[in-house]
Amino acid sequence: MARLLIVDDEADVREFAANLFRKRKIDVDTAANGTEALEKVAKAIPELILLDISMEGMDGIETLERVKQIDRNIKVIMVTGKQGDEDEAFNRCKNSGALDYIHKPLILDELERIVMGALRKEM
Repeated sequence: MARLLIVDDEADVREFAANLFRKRKIDVDTAANGTEALEKVAKAIPELILLDISMEGMDGIETLERVKQIDRNIKVIMVTGKQGDEDEAFNRCKNSGALDYIHKPLILDELERIVMGALRKEM
C-alpha cells in the first residue's frame, strides 16, 4: 500500500486531504509542521509527501531540503497559497527536488490527479 505524508499547519487542509486519500486506500499520515514531518520521515519513509510551503518555524522549502537529505528518492509535491513571489519559490522547490507544485485553495480533481499520478509512477 502506498504511503502518503501530508504536511500543513492548517488542520482543516490536512484532514480534507487525508480523508480524500484514505478513501482511495492510501496509507496516510499527517504532520502539522516541518519538524514533525522530519520525525515521521525518519521513522517510516513515505512514497510521497504533500508539503505546504508557508508554515511557522521551519518552512516547506527547508523541510523539502532536509527530507531530500534523508532520502533523495522521496517524491515531494509542494503546496502554496501565495501567488506573489511564486517564481522564486517555485525555482527553489524545483532545484531542491520537488516533483510538482499546486496552489491553495486545493481543487479536489487537481489534487487527486497529481497525487494519484505520482503514486502510480511509484507502484
